[in-house]
Formats: sequence, structure tokens, C-alpha cells
Amino acid sequence: MYLARGSVGDPGDWLWALAALALYALISYGLEYRVRARRGSRHPGRDALRDLKDREEPQRPRHRVVSRLIMLGGGVLTGLVAYLTSGGVRVAAVALTAAVAVALWAYYDHRTETAPAGG
Repeated sequence: MYLARGSVGDPGDWLWALAALALYALISYGLEYRVRARRGSRHPGRDALRDLKDREEPQRPRHRVVSRLIMLGGGVLTGLVAYLTSGGVRVAAVALTAAVAVALWAYYDHRTETAPAGG
């Protein structure tokens, strides 16, 4: 007797979920890199990596928490979509979910960022 699809899980599903999370992190890094390069950073790659961990710009604690919840929620949702879908639909669903989640996160951060001091 075969078990239901969701009860045991195929190892390939877990790989897809991890790949979706990696895609999400790569898109997030790319957006941060682009921002740093536009701002004239001497080391945009290193600064972008640091920004994913901890922002240098002052941000209110409430906005910081909401920003991180959006980021983490988007990553979890992207991984969940990868785990629950299969076939050709999986690729499209993961890409769309990751793109929407990262866009929402970037939009929220853009709307809540404070003006640089002395600028």
C-alpha cells in the first residue's frame, strides 16, 4: 500500500525546498548588492552580505522586526511552495513566490528607510 504523498515526503521535495530557499537568498543578496553599488560602495559584495545580516542604516526597531518577518516569511513560504508542488508547476510557482516575497520585502524596506544623516 502506498502512503499519501504528504506523509513521508520524497527526498527530492526537500532538495527543492532547500533550492527555493537558496534562490530566495540569492535574489535578496542581488537586490542588496545593487543598492550598495548604486550608493557608490567600495566593496558592494561585502556590504550587501553584511546588510542581509544587519542593516547599517538606522531603522526603527518595529520596522526592523517587520522587515525581518517579511524576509523570513517569504523564505518559508517559498520553501513550502517548493515542497508542496511538483513538476513544471513547481519551477514557476517557486520563482513567482520568491519574486513576490522579495519585492514585498524590498518595497517595505524602501518605504520605511530613514534618510541618510548629512545627506
